[in-house]
Formats: sequence, structure tokens, C-alpha cells
Amino acid sequence: MDRACGNEHPDLVKPRITLITLGVDDLQRAVSFYRDGLGLATEGIVGAEIENGAVAFFNLESGLKLALWPRKSLSADSGLPQQAPSATEFSLAHNVDSEEEVTAVMQQAQDAGARIVKAGHATFYGGYAGYFQDPDGHLWEVAFNPGFAALG
Repeated sequence: MDRACGNEHPDLVKPRITLITLGVDDLQRAVSFYRDGLGLATEGIVGAEIENGAVAFFNLESGLKLALWPRKSLSADSGLPQQAPSATEFSLAHNVDSEEEVTAVMQQAQDAGARIVKAGHATFYGGYAGYFQDPDGHLWEVAFNPGFAALG
């Protein structure tokens, strides 16, 4: 047993995330927002010929992928009932290199149809950040954190 973490199987779970799936209400609208509005590359919707199979994948950095999948499909696959979405359960963050870049990304998101929740502002940690919600209500933070590279 690995006493440092209390885990009998320390080699099974690696400290990495490879796929983030966002449940969406309207897959085509969500793809348009992320592809056309934010400029993320995708092959588009795949798997539409399979029941609950329609999904869109976006390649992010370091091998990470973002998937957009209808909430009803995620519910069917997991066996959990659909529930009302809540923007404060988690947030995704996009870290940038300057205050100006925070402002530019926030404007791009708003132009694409995002709702600005909190405009860019000076933060308690000496950075600059703002929040927006995508058309399905997922919360994104856009942040400039001068100490981000040194975290963790």
C-alpha cells in the first residue's frame, strides 16, 4: 500500500485529464460557438448515425480534447437523470499572457454569443481576469496570472 496517498493501486490513476466533456442542449449551436466564434478547430459533429452518438471533438493543447455532447446523451450513457445545469459546479479556465489579452478574448467570446458574467478586473493575486458563460451556461474564466507557471 502506498502510505503517502493511502492508495493500494497507485499506478492506476495518473495525474492527467485527457478529455473534458460538456453536456449541451443544442449540439449544432454549441459547435458553432466553439468553432466559429472562439476559433477552435474541429472535424464537426460525428456519430450522428448512432443513437446518442452525435458528438464534436476539439483538440486542445498537450493532447487534451474537449467534447460537446448533448445532455440527453450524457444522461442516457451514464444512467443518471438529466438535471438543471448549474454554472457554479465547475469552471474552465483559459490563461493568457496579459491584461490586454484577457480583454480581447472576453470580447471575442461576447461577439460569439457568450454572456459576460464578470468583466475583466484586477484580481487579489496580482493578475487580471473575467468570466463568461457559453450558450449552454458553462462558466469560463479568462485570466492573466503572472505567477501561473509557478503554481503546483
